[in-house]
Amino acid sequence: MPDTETATPAASLGSGAFTQVPIEIVVAVGRARPLVRDLLRLQRESVLPLDRRVEDPVELYVGDRLIARGVLEELEGDQAGQMAVRLTEVADLSNGL
Repeated sequence: MPDTETATPAASLGSGAFTQVPIEIVVAVGRARPLVRDLLRLQRESVLPLDRRVEDPVELYVGDRLIARGVLEELEGDQAGQMAVRLTEVADLSNGL
């Protein structure tokens, strides 16, 4: 009979136990570095320039870990007007996040 006292919690949950847990992915489209005085002047309709162009790749992060790169696209059909990311490069996640 196996020793269940020494089994790790992850092993007892099964290999797919966490596959249904939602995770937040942050899509970074660029950075802005305004001076504090410029930040304090921001109002509705102000424009905050980013350090990237529209056609530049975006980066996808889980926490502070870069997991992929891609390009922004606008969806069509029933989801017209919504943004999406088409992945062009995916990090090796075989060792986990």
